[in-house]
Amino acid sequence: MRETHTSVVFFVGDRAYKIKKPVDLTFLDYTSVEARRAACEQEVALNRRFAPDVYLGVGEIRVPHAGAPEPIVVMRRMPAERRLSRLVREGAVVDDALRAVARLLATRHADAPRTPDVDLQGTRDALSARWEASFAQVRTLVEDGPVPDGVEEIEVLVRHYLVGRAPLFDLRIGQGRIVDGHGDLLAEDVFCLDDGPRVLDCLEFDDHLRYVDGLDDAAFLAMDLEQLDAPEAAAFFLARYSEYCGDNAPPSLRHHYVAYRAFVRAKVSLIQARQGMPGADRAAQRLITTTLRHLRASAVGLTLVGGLPGSGKSTLSGALADRLGVTLLSSDRLRKELAGIPADQPAAAPYGEGLYTPERTDRTYAALLERASTLLSRGESVVLDATWSDPRQREAARRVAERTSAHLVSLRCQVPDDMTAARLRTRATGPSDADLAVATTMAEREPPWVEAVAVDTSGPLEAAVTQALAVVRPYGTGPVVFRLPYMEAD
Repeated sequence: MRETHTSVVFFVGDRAYKIKKPVDLTFLDYTSVEARRAACEQEVALNRRFAPDVYLGVGEIRVPHAGAPEPIVVMRRMPAERRLSRLVREGAVVDDALRAVARLLATRHADAPRTPDVDLQGTRDALSARWEASFAQVRTLVEDGPVPDGVEEIEVLVRHYLVGRAPLFDLRIGQGRIVDGHGDLLAEDVFCLDDGPRVLDCLEFDDHLRYVDGLDDAAFLAMDLEQLDAPEAAAFFLARYSEYCGDNAPPSLRHHYVAYRAFVRAKVSLIQARQGMPGADRAAQRLITTTLRHLRASAVGLTLVGGLPGSGKSTLSGALADRLGVTLLSSDRLRKELAGIPADQPAAAPYGEGLYTPERTDRTYAALLERASTLLSRGESVVLDATWSDPRQREAARRVAERTSAHLVSLRCQVPDDMTAARLRTRATGPSDADLAVATTMAEREPPWVEAVAVDTSGPLEAAVTQALAVVRPYGTGPVVFRLPYMEAD
């Protein structure tokens, strides 16, 4: 026998029989026989999409002197030794199995009907409503006691991410990414058989909770693999799923969906704790910690890296963007793009002249921030490489960050004057045309950028990157699995 918060399963010979508990958990109500029968019939119909030869039908238990017979789901019993969760715990190599599950999930998602009702659940507001419902349920579960550690920060991070991301979710809907999926994809419900995987026990009690972004559906199993201490397997599975779907979703969205799924499971663990299940409280706290870690990693950031010519800002910007796996935009390159000339074509001019008049500079920064705004609203973090010497441009960047709910970090590169001169004398031809005279004039005429965090770029590049990362990612850059997708050809 095996028990969950909604069902009891009995294993007899080569069959498994599932009985729904007569419970009302707010988000589902199985207190009537009719409701339990409808849930059983729905479970069989929906799960045959993923395991057609496992779900045999709906049966009944008849008891003398009882009222209506009790409905039960009748299934073919799966071999326990082939559970994905067990294989992972035993240290088995599961790459082939995960690849097969990813392909099955991607195929079912591709086959799933797209309807306006399904798409409606993929909006930013629909996801926000699901989060808010979970927050309310968790607070109800703990009654008058304190909410578990981390929940209040989770609420803040979730709302901050979602408020600026409507264009991202609209884009996902336009790409046909919202599907009638599985909704509850756990490793213990996946069986790795010789003739392919069988995926059991999809969510059947609320269609709208099953209408999700396909990446959200896949993120559930990735989250569960993390809970089994298999983060590399989680990364591998999500990458395979994304590959089979042709989905290049931003890393922030992957993190957000993994966090959402962890919080859903935390809520389930809190329900189980109230039902007296040993260890459920500890499981809930661990899942809340996972939620928080991924939400911190999902934060969309706008990082300004500036400084005078020769300060090393472009070198640091490139290295920082590479380390974070985010988009880099350069004012020097964009200025020449707008002028219609190659980035490496020289266009040197005295301070404030040529390509560097105030009007051209304003146009360059406006285009830079416009491109950044589009990326940020779609969940992509951005590093902007520019001098940022004009307070007006810095204020415009602040407004973009506020409008897109991006975390703004300002970094000012600085080196001794003699090093600036040496660098500018020996600098190879590139997007920047500034010479020592321009740098000296800028230092004399433009107000200091005092609110930015100073980064010493006079030493090794790695030291400067480490200093910058401590500001941009104060919680650290690891052990985050999904910062960059892991791709491998079959």
